[in-house]
Amino acid sequence: MKKIVWTFGLISAAIMAAFMFATLPFLNGLGQHSYIVGYAGIVAGFLTIYFGVRAYRDNVLGGTIRFGRALTVGLLIATIGSLGYVASWEVLYYKFMPDFYMKFAQSAVDQARKAGKSDAEVAQTKAAMDAMAKNAENPAWVAAMTFLEPFPVGVIIALVSAGTLRRKRESSEPVPVVA
Repeated sequence: MKKIVWTFGLISAAIMAAFMFATLPFLNGLGQHSYIVGYAGIVAGFLTIYFGVRAYRDNVLGGTIRFGRALTVGLLIATIGSLGYVASWEVLYYKFMPDFYMKFAQSAVDQARKAGKSDAEVAQTKAAMDAMAKNAENPAWVAAMTFLEPFPVGVIIALVSAGTLRRKRESSEPVPVVA
């Protein structure tokens, strides 16, 4: 299981990192579309969960897998992919755009003003964004928040993959030996 989980987890991380670095030149021009592009990269990366669970089922377990085992394989792939996503973001953030959180905070305040929110609501948005920018000074906070961005998507794809790929063994089939 280790080889399959690591292989597909690292492929997942590479796909998400490629999307992340490919959008770097368009960072200021994408606007709201950057969320769509970002999550498209996350979904594309996590499609490896399906293929990893299927490879484990077909190549290691002889074509059968229970939901729990399939979910475990999927979650492990999602974890490795998410950790790779975090590592990519840390490099991107600290090397190429150390002012990202300040620009993000200012953008949120500007959007609140543009949306016609009251001065109190704009002040509340500014206070929340200032707190986020202050938290972003801590690399552990940045890593934790970055991990929470892709991982829930990976959990959903792992659940769907486990449900789709589970296959019970026929009663007359011999039990495969798991290495």
